Amino acid sequence: MQPIKHTQPRWERRKEARPGELLEAALELFVERGFAATRLEDVAKKAGVSKGTLYLYFSGKEELFKAVVRETLLPKLEAAEDIVKNKMADSIELFRYIIHGWWEQIGNTRLAGLSKLVLSESGNFPELAEFYHKEFISRGMTMIAGLLERGMAQGEFRRVDSHHITQVIIAPVMMLMMWKHSFGASKIEPISPEVYLNSMVDLCLHGLVQEGKANK
Repeated sequence: MQPIKHTQPRWERRKEARPGELLEAALELFVERGFAATRLEDVAKKAGVSKGTLYLYFSGKEELFKAVVRETLLPKLEAAEDIVKNKMADSIELFRYIIHGWWEQIGNTRLAGLSKLVLSESGNFPELAEFYHKEFISRGMTMIAGLLERGMAQGEFRRVDSHHITQVIIAPVMMLMMWKHSFGASKIEPISPEVYLNSMVDLCLHGLVQEGKANK
């Protein structure tokens, strides 16, 4: 028996499916075109609805962008926060897991384009940059700083300034993401994410851990 194909047009789908389709379309266009160049009518068209329908769910482009961040990025961050809070593993293992997990879940996906968008357009849209930092970046930094504090409390990491070390840790991770999504399609020699992240984690751990812990 041949599988049944769902041929129902998008505009006939149930009403509750529309916000998700609008967010999916918005994410794709924001990443592809940037915030300024993305038009609401194009988002609506891509989602298979009218512009008027879009306004039933979102008051404007800024609110649509915020919804995209909250519905696509924040669940990934919340999952990582739960792991750091509840996983019964040593801090060294968790550090490796979080860094590589970030790349798999965000850095190597279309979601990374949101960070690139904010970095490139923050001068023209400072309110969006402030929102993105508060909702996503700041929470991510708090999570990593908490992991560092946990490792210090358990005697796995030496005492460091967790706030500033967190910024040092995030910088090369952001660089890898920008490199891939800016130069990935060019003829510039590619960077191996796995090798890069392993090297970065190794460098961090040998600077963080107490003597005798790094080879654990």
